[in-house]
Amino acid sequence: MPRSITATHCPYCALQCGMNLTGGTPEPVEVRPRDFPVNAGGLCQKGWTSPALLDSPSRLTAPLIREAGTLREASWDEALDLVATRLRALRAEHGADSVAVFGGGGLTNEKSYLLGKFARVALGTSRIDYNGRFCMSSAAAAATKAFGLDRGLPFPVTDLAGADAVLLAGANPAETMPPFLRHLRKARASGGLIVVDPRRTATAQQASLHLAPAPGTDVALALGILHAAVAEGRTDESYVAERTAGFDGLWRIAARYWPEHVERITGVAAAEQREAATLMAAAENAYVLTARGAEQHATGVDTVNAWINLALALGLPGKIGSGWGCLTGQGNGQGGREHGQKADQLPGYRSITDPAAREHVAKVWGVAEHTLPRQGSSAYELLDAIGTEGGPRALLVFGSNIAVSAPHSSNIADRLSTLDFLVTADIVLSETSALADVVFPVTQWAEEEGTLTNLEGRVLLRRKAIDPPATVRTDLAVIAGIARRLGQPPDRFPAEAETVFTELRAASKGGAADYSGISYDRLLRGEALHWPVPSAAHPGTPRLFLDTFATADGRARFVPVEHTGPSERADAEFPLLATTGRVLNHYQSGAQTRNIAALNTVEPEVYVEVHPDTADRAGLRHGDLARVRSRRGELIARVRWVSGIRADVVFLPFHYAGAQRANLLTNPALDPKSRMPEFKVCAVAIAPAKDTA
Repeated sequence: MPRSITATHCPYCALQCGMNLTGGTPEPVEVRPRDFPVNAGGLCQKGWTSPALLDSPSRLTAPLIREAGTLREASWDEALDLVATRLRALRAEHGADSVAVFGGGGLTNEKSYLLGKFARVALGTSRIDYNGRFCMSSAAAAATKAFGLDRGLPFPVTDLAGADAVLLAGANPAETMPPFLRHLRKARASGGLIVVDPRRTATAQQASLHLAPAPGTDVALALGILHAAVAEGRTDESYVAERTAGFDGLWRIAARYWPEHVERITGVAAAEQREAATLMAAAENAYVLTARGAEQHATGVDTVNAWINLALALGLPGKIGSGWGCLTGQGNGQGGREHGQKADQLPGYRSITDPAAREHVAKVWGVAEHTLPRQGSSAYELLDAIGTEGGPRALLVFGSNIAVSAPHSSNIADRLSTLDFLVTADIVLSETSALADVVFPVTQWAEEEGTLTNLEGRVLLRRKAIDPPATVRTDLAVIAGIARRLGQPPDRFPAEAETVFTELRAASKGGAADYSGISYDRLLRGEALHWPVPSAAHPGTPRLFLDTFATADGRARFVPVEHTGPSERADAEFPLLATTGRVLNHYQSGAQTRNIAALNTVEPEVYVEVHPDTADRAGLRHGDLARVRSRRGELIARVRWVSGIRADVVFLPFHYAGAQRANLLTNPALDPKSRMPEFKVCAVAIAPAKDTA
């Protein structure tokens, strides 16, 4: 008999590449790429090896309960009963906000929605946030300020294939989402690919123009390029007059950022700034794209707005064939922030402070509006409050490995140790789950059904291909099981994905991210549905802003921004700036990829990229072990000499655990608007490991 084939999507990044799965028990699962628009038949190493974790020896297959300091196997009823009993007691003694919930950008839309509902209805807590606060929140805030609406790419990925010029600010898709590069072929061939990054990454090596600013100086660089465009008459004056507001206020600032002045701030030559302005303005079709390198700063919102300002001055957003967009990172980073995991949002991308939004969602949930908690604190603030007076005493974690991924991670590990009760739902015993009092084993991507929203706002159905181990349950079943034990009616927290999605549609109806016209049937038929989709007959909205922006007057906003630099500067004790990021063979905290031998053997340990001149001055040869110190912690890393990095910068990947955590060093300073931590720059010192105490 022919083997069954299931058309599905990769479990990793927000590109959500199309793939076909064959096999399953007792045969091994095999993956093949399929001709889906975002990947056009391509997959990266992570996609090709994604089935390896399905039957990994590291796989969790039974609930675990901590007893006498050790995790032991338990039955589902025992584990669920214990969680409900402990949560009920803590809430009774310390109030609803003594329990907190932390979600993840890899959870399906259904899980994100039900988790937000669970926190606010079953627990009554305001304390819920998710790891997308560490990834996309600055771009979301900036886009909302400029356009009135946030959707990572307000156009299909395939539109980029027609671009003559693309400026990538803080993005390295050659390693983070390799199939994406095929959409940049024309820009590369036209000599119009511009990459902004302090490192000469695999993406920058393919660029026509590589701009390498000092970390934390992107705002100045964007202002310098904008200044050059204005001074040389390269802005789209009719577009600015007809479709935008606020240019004069921005220009009063940008006028002071002439390229020679910006060169002294950023280290990027004035001639290169002018060349970037020329390439972008001369292109018939051009895009400005930002990613984590622009966002993960204490000035991340201002940084993204600076790049949006440049795009607006050139007349790009809201036009077919041009625009601005954000390269969302996590698999459901877009949908995960639309349906209730964030402290400030309700389903449909509604504000939790909006009375009408609260009334609408409360009606769908069958509860009184006044019972819904108010806005809670952001991710790092939530975690940092653990162990403090009035802070969370219990934490439930779904789809996140905060012991590795949070900034100043030694502080967060200390906070977690003070909890009365820690519960996780996981597929392997991650570093966070290893600290838990109860661990629920949950299904993986190929073993369950659910929707995700990729980086272009397209809602996808990831289909079940194989049965999970008999002793494993879905996250939805875990949430439903706890909720029912807390006294919630059984029908209020369904465990079937399509049932949850049907309710999500109703809750999102009329919101900015309106999914009400999307159904599993339409997705199974292969319809390309980009939100908003406000009715069953609506074809979806692949391109936003073509006629008007989502602001009160329909005009996009120039946002005045000023360069202030990173919150932490290099000095005599810490003379270098460290930046962090992803590498080709690993993903996020590494909890998955470090358990896949074909990936982990390629990059098995943390390393530090150092310019040869800098390394030589520190007495470090290629391959040596270096001690890297910041004001918060230190780690030992293998030295790699890399000539394509700035001499004042070092780079560390953040996928490793324990004493190899790059986030032992990072600065938890937060953006005042998005509450995004400053992962991308902190002051460090390096020295040979053998010569330091």
